[in-house]
Amino acid sequence: MKGLMLGLSLALAITGAARAEETAKEKANKAAVLAFYDAALNKLDYDAAAKYLGAGYKQHNPTAADGPEGLKGFITFLKTTYPQTHSEVTMSFADGDYVILRVHAVRTPGTAGNAIVDIFRLENGKVVEHWDSVQPVPDKAANTNTMF
Repeated sequence: MKGLMLGLSLALAITGAARAEETAKEKANKAAVLAFYDAALNKLDYDAAAKYLGAGYKQHNPTAADGPEGLKGFITFLKTTYPQTHSEVTMSFADGDYVILRVHAVRTPGTAGNAIVDIFRLENGKVVEHWDSVQPVPDKAANTNTMF
């Protein structure tokens, strides 16, 4: 029994499941991503957001242009089309150089908005890659659980 427990403990430690706290690096990465996200998507301030970008920023969303200029164009689009947009980060996770956000984005006040999962990769504390998955929040759900 002792051997089984030791083996299970070792397996959990190897997979990271037994980790109790974020490392200092993960906390710093999460803080950088949260500041970047707020500057870009709530304040619509490219200059403030650009401070958090690393060299060679890659965008994996197929509807958004690549690089810092792509981000700048997206922020300009939001300012023009959805000036009252607001994105609330409802959960955040860090794992090494990756930060994952669960977000409720409402482009137009009074609408249900979208549920978004954003994934960022950082190098030296700077955002260098971004992926996302977007799902409209339905008017009626098949269950009583919320999306957030």
